[in-house]
Amino acid sequence: MFTGLVEEIGEISRISRSGEAMVLSISASRIMDDLKLGDSVAVNGVCLTVTTMEKNQFTVDVMPETYRSTNLNSLQGRSKVNLERAMAAGARFGGHIVQGHVDGTGVIRSLRKDLNAVVFEITPTSQDMFKFIIPKGSVTLDGISLTVVEVLETSFTVSIIPHTLAETVLAFKTKGDTVNIECDILGKYVEHLLHFSSPSKASNRADSNISHDYLARHGFA
Repeated sequence: MFTGLVEEIGEISRISRSGEAMVLSISASRIMDDLKLGDSVAVNGVCLTVTTMEKNQFTVDVMPETYRSTNLNSLQGRSKVNLERAMAAGARFGGHIVQGHVDGTGVIRSLRKDLNAVVFEITPTSQDMFKFIIPKGSVTLDGISLTVVEVLETSFTVSIIPHTLAETVLAFKTKGDTVNIECDILGKYVEHLLHFSSPSKASNRADSNISHDYLARHGFA
């Protein structure tokens, strides 16, 4: 589990591709202090496993499903990536619950200044994500825990303070670039539980008085 607080910006030092599979070698410094083989690291918000290590470099495998579902497939040599180690027990929880399980990508539609902040407008590649994106709710972009400002018809906005801009790869993003999106896990579980029906209980579902409308009338949805 992660918190969405990026620890440092790493750099891709080498990419080995085999179709839709990749091995990434990533140069880093701060997170190398106590990194071990088998540890989880969020790379642009994608939870990956450390497979080899050197003094200032580690490697991770990217499987086809991850390649197809995230923006890691667009990485090149010397690309910058956000890095965060898995959360340590007892540490401060400064962001929100982030799993590193990306729901899809989005395209940066526009950037505009708002006094000391920069507002990013993001268009998700899948409109299905909007059921989990609400104003003032949490969303993860390239592994960064952010607050949704506004939800529009086909896009949403987030406001980035100078510190976040300077310490993450958002500083290198421009209009048309892609970002990884992970929606709030709490919303995803609620949605799943409200609509879940196991095959063995499907025949008994009609006999149940519990429905989405019932929950809504009683303040649970």
